[in-house]
Amino acid sequence: MRPPGRLLAFVCLSAILTSGCGLLPGEDGAERHTVTVWLMKGSASQEFIDRFTEEFESEHTDLDLDIRIQEWTGIGDKVHTALKDTSPEGPDVIEVGNTQVSQYVDGGGLLDLTLESMRDWGMRDWLPGLAEPGEQLSQQYGIPWYAANRVVIYRKDLFAQAGIDAVPKTREEWLTATERLNTGGNQGIYLAGQDWYTLAGFIWDEGGDLAEDTGGTWKGTLHSPAALRGMDFYRQLQALGEGPVDADEEHPPQAGVFAAGQVAQIVAVPGTARTILQENPDLEGELGFFPVPGPTAERPGAVFTGGSDLVVPKNTDHREGAIEVVSALAGEKWNTELARMMNYVPNKTTLATAVAGEEGVAAMAAGAAQGRATPATPEWANVEADNPIKEYMTRVLNGADPATEARNASRRVTEALAVPLS
Repeated sequence: MRPPGRLLAFVCLSAILTSGCGLLPGEDGAERHTVTVWLMKGSASQEFIDRFTEEFESEHTDLDLDIRIQEWTGIGDKVHTALKDTSPEGPDVIEVGNTQVSQYVDGGGLLDLTLESMRDWGMRDWLPGLAEPGEQLSQQYGIPWYAANRVVIYRKDLFAQAGIDAVPKTREEWLTATERLNTGGNQGIYLAGQDWYTLAGFIWDEGGDLAEDTGGTWKGTLHSPAALRGMDFYRQLQALGEGPVDADEEHPPQAGVFAAGQVAQIVAVPGTARTILQENPDLEGELGFFPVPGPTAERPGAVFTGGSDLVVPKNTDHREGAIEVVSALAGEKWNTELARMMNYVPNKTTLATAVAGEEGVAAMAAGAAQGRATPATPEWANVEADNPIKEYMTRVLNGADPATEARNASRRVTEALAVPLS
């Protein structure tokens, strides 16, 4: 009878010769797994994707990356389908808009990444505007990737002409400076009447919100004293320019208005400056940026934070590989690389210095520390589909009673949030 040790060696040797048994991960013949990653169009350049893929695969010799670019149009239905699909061809990591995470959590299709977030990924330093929408019932499903938010883009030459040698740090300073700029045919600021994202920041600064969860039921809160104070500041600021009260910032596009006229300020993401300069190259060197001012000089004002989170479908066949991809993309090295390359805000407040050398992004990063997101309920999409906040703003700016109009708007928000998202 063959001794057990020699028998084991013989069996393993035979297996090696026929199927590669016994090879270490990464050696020729070892089984490799493909991790499929869905990234959204425009989020990362091809250069970034190529560099990341090459280095990731060299460090993870048992993994291949298959990065597939997705269009934003129709992505919601596509993700919902993928989360229910049991075939191995589905995505293992998905980039989703930060405010979309709750829609996918609600269906139970995402992997709970709370342990990794606490133990490995430094979640305490994440930007709240990215982290909070990715959390539900103290469980973290969405992992912050990158952020973008509004700042004030201003004309340095018009500030100099008005004798303003320092950008405002408080709301009162902002109103005073804007009033000085609103002379001689210049608009102190171009602020459309229905720019509800900017309004949301003023409401958050006052301690209010657009809607609140009251024991499992969401209700509109635009009529709260705090929210009314935010609307009153918006009214004062908007009056110092000629923005239409019955349109939003895209009708007409405010970048074109800024480029064509004597407009001193707009509230927009820094990337808008590129469009402005394309339309009016004479403004090269005249554009500056500062964070939206807050009630006090201690910190910038609150802003709506847009951007993306990374999620892992619960039905992934490659859980560990997917987590490795998220860990790398959201980690310090590649996150700061993405921010520098794409002019984003990194996912952590502690990484703000990585983009400090670019004025617009630095202003954005300062504001992102006070960033917020829309109410974390999937039904918020119903509100935006037929947005009563816009109508409310127009009515108030046209002279209607703010308290009455706010109560009506809150009621409509509550009704929209009571309809399950189909």
